[in-house]
Amino acid sequence: MAIRKIVNIDESKCNGCGLCIPNCVEGALKIIDGKARLISEIYCDGLGACLGHCPQDAITVIERDADEFDEKAVEEFLASEKQENEHKCHGGHHHDAGHNCQREHKHAHNTGCPGSQMRQFSASKEEDSDVRVSSKLRQWPVQLALVPPDAPYLEGADLLVTADCVPFAYGNYHNDFLKGKAVVVGCPKLDDTQLYVERLEAMIRANNLNSITVLRMEVPCCGGIAYAAQMARDNAGVNVPINVVTIGVEGNIKKSELV
Repeated sequence: MAIRKIVNIDESKCNGCGLCIPNCVEGALKIIDGKARLISEIYCDGLGACLGHCPQDAITVIERDADEFDEKAVEEFLASEKQENEHKCHGGHHHDAGHNCQREHKHAHNTGCPGSQMRQFSASKEEDSDVRVSSKLRQWPVQLALVPPDAPYLEGADLLVTADCVPFAYGNYHNDFLKGKAVVVGCPKLDDTQLYVERLEAMIRANNLNSITVLRMEVPCCGGIAYAAQMARDNAGVNVPINVVTIGVEGNIKKSELV
């Protein structure tokens, strides 16, 4: 034991989004019971690579009495995790399936987000239809990182900020949400949330937006896109209403709230 730097997680702030997990290359953090937790002091080097990736500011680096960081133990732990995941992949699968699964899980110690858990469900046969719906998209590009903050179609617009899984989950996305709006799309789990804050802030400052609608999935890690929109508005000091709509993984609207 020694006084050293180590990560500290405020569980009252943590919402289990899992954005910190991929940034801990030692695998010291995991989502357990819906919260990010340090699974062992010896796996944490205290450098804080996971900082800056938590939209809730739940992670800090503190100095306290803790077990020494053990690099060898980390290597053994990561090797055992990889071996375990390879074993799971090969069990009951033919060679090619196992190979693909191994490739997908080569960083499996980082996949602790509950939103990444596999699920399978059937589409409702009652709603099967051959009706063709025309696209309501009025612009290009759509990716948040590519849309210029001063794009002419943003001036006075109703802005739709869409997590990129939403159009796949919500069948009537074009008619119910996209119609008549400018849109930006992104994934808060895979991209830099701070970049989203900066881009959205620039858009809010440069344009007299009429409203902002945020479409997020129900999984915890998707909360980052709503966080980015709210932070951007607050930083810009503009009183524009934001409606956050949460979409369930099976395509239903779970919640809608003004923030």
